[in-house]
Amino acid sequence: MQALPIFGYLVCILLLYLSVLTTLSKYTTMKKTIAMAALAVAVSFGSVSCKKKVSDADLQTQATTIVTSNPGASVEIKDGVAHLSGTFETQEAKDAMIKQLKAINGVKDVHDMATVAPAASAMNTPVETQSAVDPMVQQKVQDAVKDIPGVKVEVVNGELTLIGNISSSDARKVKESVDALKVGKVNYNYTVKK
Repeated sequence: MQALPIFGYLVCILLLYLSVLTTLSKYTTMKKTIAMAALAVAVSFGSVSCKKKVSDADLQTQATTIVTSNPGASVEIKDGVAHLSGTFETQEAKDAMIKQLKAINGVKDVHDMATVAPAASAMNTPVETQSAVDPMVQQKVQDAVKDIPGVKVEVVNGELTLIGNISSSDARKVKESVDALKVGKVNYNYTVKK
């Protein structure tokens, strides 16, 4: 960050030197033209280096004010880049937040690390489809686990799935029994009690 002020001083010295050179009458027209071109380049670099940068602290204050409208989100500014994280209810809300952050003067970019929460009904209800599992295979698995309390066999999203609450010793028995049947993919989505 110290390079910009030093560069600015060097540009000012170069400008002064070039202005002295151009005022001397002993130089030819070609040398004056080259000196003027160098002066124009130096002025353009000098104006870029003299721009006032907005500090990350100021950007953080502005960005935090915007993001507080969504309590599940947060933002952090690093080197002029906003890092958005958290959870939004909809994709539209997330996109609107990103647009607002990009509109802050001094924010170079927005890194989107936020997620969109799944719909509440989709989280609580398993999606059942037409069974892609052979009923005979499903019956074999049900027979294998019928003596173990707390285990239920279902077809969820076209896959054979075991659900329920069982002890760790019963979980081992279920796994061994089902694996011995060699029925293919089985999802073990039960909870093991300690």
